[in-house]
Amino acid sequence: MTTLWDTTGSAVVKALAAERRAAGALAFGLALTLVVVVDEQHVSQAESAATAAAAAHPCRLLIVVRRQIDSPHPRLDAEVSIGGRLGPGEAVVMRMSGRLALHAESVVLPLLAPDAPVVTWWYDAPPEKIAYDPLGVFADRRVTGTYAATDPVAALRQRAEDFVPGDTDLAWTRISGWRTLLAAAFDQVQASETAGPATVVSEPGNPSACLFAGWLQARLQVPVTITDAPGRKGIQGVRLAVGDGELELARTDSRSAGITRTGFPTRVLPLPERGLGDLLAEELRRLDDDVVYAEALSAWSQIPDLSRRPLHREHIWRDPALEHTAATSPAGASGRPGAAQRSGAAERSGKAGNAGAAGKGKPTEPAEVAEHAGATPTAPPAAS
Repeated sequence: MTTLWDTTGSAVVKALAAERRAAGALAFGLALTLVVVVDEQHVSQAESAATAAAAAHPCRLLIVVRRQIDSPHPRLDAEVSIGGRLGPGEAVVMRMSGRLALHAESVVLPLLAPDAPVVTWWYDAPPEKIAYDPLGVFADRRVTGTYAATDPVAALRQRAEDFVPGDTDLAWTRISGWRTLLAAAFDQVQASETAGPATVVSEPGNPSACLFAGWLQARLQVPVTITDAPGRKGIQGVRLAVGDGELELARTDSRSAGITRTGFPTRVLPLPERGLGDLLAEELRRLDDDVVYAEALSAWSQIPDLSRRPLHREHIWRDPALEHTAATSPAGASGRPGAAQRSGAAERSGKAGNAGAAGKGKPTEPAEVAEHAGATPTAPPAAS
């Protein structure tokens, strides 16, 4: 393992190459690059989940820790390892402070595995628009976690409004077992027996229940109601009319669920609660667009044709410092656009001219940022 303090992006690239030579890893096959975005408070949890997922899928693991964005001095600290505490593969943990944290792509882009798909996962609440974060713009797939938001259901609706094919959310992955068992239960349903209205029972404000209801509505074309189960955690069950009877799938404990249908005996089947690493590993199994997720999200949010949206995003530069200045300036309070407001509006509405964006215009950041990145910012690969 190599630890670099107050370093540059070029030094990180060289350290990774040296670690690969020392480990004899030049012939290692990498299925993808996994970019993890997390704050300092949750680094250990994100590392544990990413390590479990990387053990199932050979990948280059790049963990970006953004901290102290308001610091006046850009700084990059990095840990480079192969076969260390972060699993058998290649891993780089980068802690970025100051303005460099807003340009993480300038350090990450040179570290991407060549000719391999890129998956970006936000451990914490995802950005309001993924186009605000270039780490999501250049990724082939983008994994969010609405459970981490203050209002998970509102965050899920925002994901629908901001959706582009290739997006997914771990709230969807959490119901894979439920969907599998319920689909298997329909193997014994006759074609002449039609499905009727359905009810999903869940804890209040559960985004997985919303997606479960959307999936049922999209697949069966039936009305679905979500019923709250206060004091319970997660989804507790689903009931729907089938023919002249009722089909129910209800959790019996944290490891199993029972399937009950009118006129048939109850069957108890395994339905374990999975950890974050297992959920992430499942999402890494597929690197194409999840059309079924798009249909479920569309049915629940009532936003049509999500899967037909354009495949590409364009980076939108967003500077938190300028937004804060504009909000607190006297000109902003009086409604007259001051210099900071005009600058912030131009930056947010224009195409990114900073590191890792489309490369149009001159960089607006100090030379210190480019120095810590280690190279002149270049244009990213085609956005997904």
